[in-house]
Amino acid sequence: MVDLNGQYQEIKEQVNTSITNILESSAFINGSDVKEFQKELEDYLGVKHVIPCGNGTDALQIAMMGLGLKPGDEVITADFTFAATVEVIALLQLTPVLVDVEPDSFNIDVAAIEKAITPKTKAIVPVHLFGQCANMEAILELASKYDLFVIEDNAQAIGANYSFKNGQKRNAGTMGHVGSTSFFPSKNLGCYGDGGAIFTNDDDLAHTLRGMVNHGMYVRYHHDVIGVNSRLDTIQAAVLRAKLPKLDSYCAARKAAAEKYTSALKGQDHIVTPFIVGDSHVFHQYTLKITNGKRDGLVAHLADKGIPCGVYYPIPLHKQKAYLDERYKEEDFPVTNQLVKEVISLPMHTELDDEQINFITSTVIDYVNG
Repeated sequence: MVDLNGQYQEIKEQVNTSITNILESSAFINGSDVKEFQKELEDYLGVKHVIPCGNGTDALQIAMMGLGLKPGDEVITADFTFAATVEVIALLQLTPVLVDVEPDSFNIDVAAIEKAITPKTKAIVPVHLFGQCANMEAILELASKYDLFVIEDNAQAIGANYSFKNGQKRNAGTMGHVGSTSFFPSKNLGCYGDGGAIFTNDDDLAHTLRGMVNHGMYVRYHHDVIGVNSRLDTIQAAVLRAKLPKLDSYCAARKAAAEKYTSALKGQDHIVTPFIVGDSHVFHQYTLKITNGKRDGLVAHLADKGIPCGVYYPIPLHKQKAYLDERYKEEDFPVTNQLVKEVISLPMHTELDDEQINFITSTVIDYVNG
């Protein structure tokens, strides 16, 4: 699904040198590369504050902690996403409220958000799924109308941007009160282990978050806020520093591969190619819908041909054992319940070549229309 070794070869010398220097200095935690990466990512995103942390799930959890949400507060998010999004809500004893998504973009449905708002609602967590921003203009308007926090789950869309109606463009993860991302190795900007970061333009919130990621300390052994232990280690920061200047080219390569996939697959019966708003999609995943009931068979067929693929996601969150709740009614999730039967993601990375894309698409077409 992702050719991490091929990508590594291009930055091998810089990465190896940086890691060797860190081994020599032994500054494994909060070394200079962490501070430099923080500044460089702030510049790239155009955001005032980046707070590096241990992983993307921690980033989302700490963002919620920093906003002072209390047990029982309701947090609205999408039913069709990875479990980490709802997991952190439940861990903090907040009340997750899952809503349906749009059938074309797969992102959270704004009308469903408004329908789910109650006096207990305190926050909305839009997930920028598969590399494309949710409808942030409408979400921010809702948040303003109902006085809600917006916490962007940007684990899959770093490098994407969003265009507002007035022509303004903002980077994914920087539009809400706070945003979070993951640097898991398969991400568009990925390290060689776990890593994450939180983004905000709020000076006071940033100060709180910086303490929270380090046991609530600003001065060693002085614990001013309740925190956790979640720090981006120096080696991972060095890897990310090598990759960040190439992020736009990585995203461009993914877009180019996606265009070739779509060109080969468009017009085929029973195959729905990804819906794209403008040029903002950075294709963390390239996800099709197979509409004739042959999705599961296609998964097996691709495996037989040595072609990796993924089903993101096979079970809606509202049907997961850990998150079952009598509040949820099946009629409230028609899109998600259909998507889990139809979606399939093809290999997507910066090293895809025409021969690979031609083999993959022809195999898909032959099976689906066979």
